Amino acid sequence: MEQQMIMTMKFTCIGKGHGAPCLPATKEEWEALRREPWLSQMCARIEKGDDELKHRLPVWTPHCAEFKDNHRAIADAIKPLNRLMLDFDEKGHTGEIVKSLTPSPSPNGEGSEMTLGSLVVLLIEESVRRGTHVLVELPDGMTPEEAQALMLEATGFTPDAAVKDVARCIYMVPEDHTKYVNPKLFSLTPSPSPRGEGSGQTHASQNNPETQQQNHSLPSPFGEGQGVRLFKGIPYTSIISEWWRRNGGEPAEGERNVKLHKLAVNLRAICDNKKEVLMQVMPRFGLSDVELKSVVDSACKEPPKGISKVMQGIIDALEHGINPDEIEDAEAVAEETGVKVNVKALPIGLKESLVGVPVSMHMPTLVGIMPICGAYADGVEVEYCDGNTHHLGLMAIIRGEQASNKSVVKNAIDIWKRQFDEEDALARKREEEWKERKKGRKANEKAPEDPHVLIRQVPVTVSCSTLLKRFKNAGGHTIYSFGEELDTLRKTNGAGSWSSKYDIYRLSFDRGEWGQDYNSDAAESGVVKVAYNWTMLGTNGALRKCFKADNIENGLSSRVMLAEMPDASFSKMPKFGRRSAEDEAKIQEAVTRLRSFTGLLDVPRLRKAIEAWCEEKRVEAAKDIDHVKDTYRKRAAVIGFRCGVIFHMLSGCARESKACLDFALMMAQYCLDQQMKVFGEALRNEYVNARDECQRYGANHSIFDQLAPAFSRDDLRALKHDCSESGLRNIIMRWKRDGWIEPVDRHHFRKTSQCPIVPTSH
Repeated sequence: MEQQMIMTMKFTCIGKGHGAPCLPATKEEWEALRREPWLSQMCARIEKGDDELKHRLPVWTPHCAEFKDNHRAIADAIKPLNRLMLDFDEKGHTGEIVKSLTPSPSPNGEGSEMTLGSLVVLLIEESVRRGTHVLVELPDGMTPEEAQALMLEATGFTPDAAVKDVARCIYMVPEDHTKYVNPKLFSLTPSPSPRGEGSGQTHASQNNPETQQQNHSLPSPFGEGQGVRLFKGIPYTSIISEWWRRNGGEPAEGERNVKLHKLAVNLRAICDNKKEVLMQVMPRFGLSDVELKSVVDSACKEPPKGISKVMQGIIDALEHGINPDEIEDAEAVAEETGVKVNVKALPIGLKESLVGVPVSMHMPTLVGIMPICGAYADGVEVEYCDGNTHHLGLMAIIRGEQASNKSVVKNAIDIWKRQFDEEDALARKREEEWKERKKGRKANEKAPEDPHVLIRQVPVTVSCSTLLKRFKNAGGHTIYSFGEELDTLRKTNGAGSWSSKYDIYRLSFDRGEWGQDYNSDAAESGVVKVAYNWTMLGTNGALRKCFKADNIENGLSSRVMLAEMPDASFSKMPKFGRRSAEDEAKIQEAVTRLRSFTGLLDVPRLRKAIEAWCEEKRVEAAKDIDHVKDTYRKRAAVIGFRCGVIFHMLSGCARESKACLDFALMMAQYCLDQQMKVFGEALRNEYVNARDECQRYGANHSIFDQLAPAFSRDDLRALKHDCSESGLRNIIMRWKRDGWIEPVDRHHFRKTSQCPIVPTSH
């Protein structure tokens, strides 16, 4: 019975790649994967120097048997194990390491097992590049550092010091790399707590309300026997620390009581005005209980005034994971765009992409990287709200005037496209060698065979013929382009070529068919499924030239995500930070995670949320009879949905989280607002036919004539009492555009000399 239980026990987690979700696995599943022929072939190619394959190897977690939502992170460890993987990078020394270990009788009397002092060895294997992995059972009371030192002393080889926390993974190797397996490997020895910096409890316990109640009495620096409490998930210690930073620092000698009183007055609003809570969270600076109680009593005598502006700013900054100095900028951006990015809630990759980016540029950066995220996840299919199957086709244009720091988007994309860069460099080298051989062959010599290389990145100025060739060699993969100057694209696609490229872009949104047929070997011919994502940067002028009145209605404008850089006119120089090597590594992990997903991904909660949003916008458009909003809301919903799918894959959660749904709706709304702002008026003009023009110059003109030379919005409302507020805004907007009126202030206008005069009958 015990043997049978061990055979079916999930003793580790396996992921398809370094960044993929890690699913609990049994002994049978672990062994079956190590017997796969393709795994052996991949490892053989890596050993011969094909380094690009390594990040595609499956991984397993020797220190943990289960993670919350299959998300491999210290905070999400549900079943940490009391084990340590010792990873030796030196090649070819596995035999020596095995000899340094001592066989000893097994405790159950059945055979012997490998040990090193009190360390029981569970597994010895050669790594992909013929280093050595030694997994040991960590005795109670022994730290990972002590075990590593013991192994160094016994073997003479230094294990990797980084491979010690509970979330670490190891690349899977074939069965023939295994040198020793202890049956104990497949049984579980729970660890008292996850190992790693800052880890004191599992994610599961952090999310348990009962556990959170208990956690209010964790050890605290505030005083003996007191505890750390949370407000909206933020430790009061963090709130107080930021308070001191904004208010002249911690109190010096002579100002202690005054500053503590001011802190208590502001802090009580987020302590339910309870003295007992304040007594727990207030810093003491040497005050006795009696002295601190006197300060708290004095602060609580004043009438409650709610949360102060400064305290609210601190909480908003900490809650959204942004620099507290930028909270005012965040509020200004939210007021202008209706969007406030919760950086703290973003998954791996997206969060690191915003490191060092001013808050006013968060949305342009997120919009800019979405297409390349979709290109990496090109193996994924997902069912949309209408029942159709979608791929993650996305296109983005980041617009801003000259010197508006659009390069901040480029810097983020440069990190995201590194894996494409590395793979394409090898492919282009093969293609260049083929061209040289073809060029240098003799007259009667047969041309070398085309290698049909896969190149994932192409310049935005690529010719249609070359692009067709790339599609034919792509094998279903998505091709990606990044362009720094939209104006360059417009110029190179002139003289009729723009319409061809325009069709390609439009078809790529849903992988439509496109092709060309030439009776010549000099030009590429064929029909392909178009899978093409791109991001472009450009000025507002270049954008207007690309999308003119004659093509605004053809469909591309509703398929493109737009983002606007903040207005840099007369503004101070923005401050940019630097991403650390760890931040960049996490972006690469995010890339690997996206590439690991294949097949149909089910996202029912996301479908439901997007469908509700789309219906809400339909009702809004119907009430205002706004055909433009009705047009753009449909594809904005699709774009928001696809962005939500990317978020979901990066989060590693088993089902769509609330943060995922919020992100998808935020992207959909922002996309709709930007499309309406940039293209709305041009599309509205296209929709105005002769009858509408007659109606506008007829019904609305008679209303115009009835208004006084100077009138208010209320005067117009009185005459157009059956018109919605949006309709009134449209009428005023049209009159202003035609030069009939000019604004006096927000609600008052005057007629101009350009207003039409209707002849009166005698």
